[in-house]
Amino acid sequence: MTTLLWTGPAASDRVLVLAHGAGAPMDSRWMDDMSDLLGDRGIRVARFEFAYMAARRDGARRPNPRAEAVLDEYRAVIDQVRTETDAVPAIGGKSFGGRVASMIADEEHAAGHIRGLVCLGYPFHPMGKPEQLRTAHLAELATPALICQGERDIMGSRDEVAGYTLSPAIAFSWAPDGDHDLKPRKASGHTLPENLAAAADAIAAFV
Repeated sequence: MTTLLWTGPAASDRVLVLAHGAGAPMDSRWMDDMSDLLGDRGIRVARFEFAYMAARRDGARRPNPRAEAVLDEYRAVIDQVRTETDAVPAIGGKSFGGRVASMIADEEHAAGHIRGLVCLGYPFHPMGKPEQLRTAHLAELATPALICQGERDIMGSRDEVAGYTLSPAIAFSWAPDGDHDLKPRKASGHTLPENLAAAADAIAAFV
């Protein structure tokens, strides 16, 4: 069994499973803030860590794995959450976690195990390598999906995404002047709390 970190109203049947990004744990400040915002909006959030990240808590030096290597870990967490809540959750995550969720979304949705997909800062390509797109499966995605993305995300800006072939099942919530963490520059007139709150509003409406 994977350790789950729960946030939000325990009685809610609006459940969202969130995985962390490649380099930060499930209880990073960013993940804490977003989970709290979602909980305030009636979403019950279940966070978890992939084994490589959990091992780092014990001092193990585990490299970041390929997304394909942790698909079964995410599948197991979906089963666990469904058993513990008797609900059909939405799934997703921050960056790497959202990408992993997107890779299993259609099979899990077709089986009736999930209701949708939420990605927070999707890594459309590796940093500095815009030619290496991670969009092939997104072109055919059948699962209802919401991607909350910063307009100047270094792994997929608004201008870049406009040129991608993506499924009509995917909706976007754009964070004004946001980077990969949805954080805007001070000169933009926007703030990170505003962008996070707007993303949480969009996710709550979607879920």
